[in-house]
Amino acid sequence: MKLFPASAVHAARILVVGDIMLDRYWFGEVDRISPEAPVPVVRVARREDRLGGAANVARNIAALGAQVGLMGIVGSDEAGARVRALVRGSGIHDGLVEDAEGMDTTLKMRVLGRQQQLLRVDFEQGPGSQALDALDTEFRAALADYDLLVLSDYAKGALARVEPLIQAARDAGVPVLVDPKGHQYRRYQGATLVTPNRSEMQDAVGRWDSEDDLTRRAQAMRQELNLEALLVTRSEQGMTLYTAAGRQHADAQAHEVFDVSGAGDTVLATLAVTRAAGLDWYDAMLWANRAGGIVVGKLGTSIVTAEELSS
Repeated sequence: MKLFPASAVHAARILVVGDIMLDRYWFGEVDRISPEAPVPVVRVARREDRLGGAANVARNIAALGAQVGLMGIVGSDEAGARVRALVRGSGIHDGLVEDAEGMDTTLKMRVLGRQQQLLRVDFEQGPGSQALDALDTEFRAALADYDLLVLSDYAKGALARVEPLIQAARDAGVPVLVDPKGHQYRRYQGATLVTPNRSEMQDAVGRWDSEDDLTRRAQAMRQELNLEALLVTRSEQGMTLYTAAGRQHADAQAHEVFDVSGAGDTVLATLAVTRAAGLDWYDAMLWANRAGGIVVGKLGTSIVTAEELSS
């Protein structure tokens, strides 16, 4: 594996577009059961907000040392204001669009007792057409300032019109890396790389019965979508890369899996950074695999720094 290209990373300019979330954590202790219902009572001792979704991808890119801009849609609410504060505090260029039609910023609130997640409550609502129009306008104005585009799709609505975004990037000669959602992968046709996880790949191509069968299905999808590369992330089975040159695989590196929340964001961010810095797909996959192995050992939506990656 080639050395992490730190100097080239600092010069890289990456734009992340996608679904923005706020991950809110309430940490506490549990020492009794509620007399009102058979549920634990959590005495909250600490609260923490973290960037989630596409914002977590951007946060990981910034932590690795690259220049990064973030575009997506937030509501005119407390969670949206908190996202903006965290974005700016993380050294990310704020290109967020505010939905004036009453959208709620996607918020995932988790309650933990003794480091164990007891409950998650989600608040979400899709963006309106005016916000999508504004996002498209801002995107086209900013694209020329970046070397690489990352699309982070969590099916919350920000990428409802993903096809023209990909086409605009292709027309500008900007590579496009996509973290997909759902099974309608024709939406991502013309991207440079798509990174489904194992479950998403099964949704897209059906269940495979052998590695050779998976390779046939993966290469057929890559060619159908006109992709340069397809990377399937496979949890404890590692990662498998498919290109015109064939199949390449990397075994998982995690020593202890504590929390997989946001691991795909870290993998995508590392791929984007190393590719923008000039590494080939195989070496980019090896670094992304290493980053994924580090981040699953952390609690909640987390980042990996360049120092951790290189140590």
